[in-house]
Amino acid sequence: MSLTGARETDRASRRFISALMAEPLLERQNEFELARAWRDQGDVEALHKLVRPYGRFVVKIAWRFSGYGLPVGDLIQHGNIGMMEAAARFDPDREARFSTYASWWIMAAIQDHILRSTSIVRVATTPAQRRLFFNLRRLRAKIAGRNSRNGGKLTTDDYQEIAAALDVKPSDVEHMEIHLGAPDMSLNIPISGSDETGSTQIEFLATDEPTPEDVATQTLDRQTQANMINTALDQLDPREREIIEKRFLEEDKKTLADIGVGFGVSKERIRQLEARALEKLKTLLEPNLGPGAIGELSN
Repeated sequence: MSLTGARETDRASRRFISALMAEPLLERQNEFELARAWRDQGDVEALHKLVRPYGRFVVKIAWRFSGYGLPVGDLIQHGNIGMMEAAARFDPDREARFSTYASWWIMAAIQDHILRSTSIVRVATTPAQRRLFFNLRRLRAKIAGRNSRNGGKLTTDDYQEIAAALDVKPSDVEHMEIHLGAPDMSLNIPISGSDETGSTQIEFLATDEPTPEDVATQTLDRQTQANMINTALDQLDPREREIIEKRFLEEDKKTLADIGVGFGVSKERIRQLEARALEKLKTLLEPNLGPGAIGELSN
């Protein structure tokens, strides 16, 4: 975005915020009447009149979270989404003010946006972790003055103090501080000082995939096994070999009955010939391929 465009966007945002702050607040009874009109009749105009005066609360809450590095305009937009969610759920019969009820929804929507946007890794997925995420900086700043001799670094006692205040584990405090203090980095960025090939971090990550050596070894083993099986099949008489191939080696495997029809004999006779052929193969293959050779052939 050009500098002129950025300035125009900033001016538009300021005008929008000024208009929100100038909107008069609703009287209690008027507020409940508008809420009932929206809830019972789906009156969209009543909805607009209900939420417009409370845009100032969205702005106020958004500014409280402006220190997380996100544009305030984005925070305001997500706060407005939270306020609309509150309007959809608001029950005027409970006689709570809409501003009180909506504030929680506004804050939740803004916090969710911050958690989704500050890192590609979700570090606050539980209520305790969210509480830690949004309070650690405040408590850390409070403690930092006491640690001037230590360069402002937190000590073990500091971690325990923050953990006790937020009802979390000291290790959780330490991990959150590390996360907040280090920005996300792409694994595709070349490693500093790497050779001319431009090696990246992702190339050094451990993987469960087989190595090239493993793939080559497995391929060679399969070829060797196939050669041994073919040599063993050559030792069978033509009928036995055909039965084994049709039963186990062809993609469209045949049943004993199907093969029996082709040979003009009973299914039981084919079973006997198959058993004899498998016994021969077992004798030929197991010395080299081990006891499971025939089972692998059958699979």
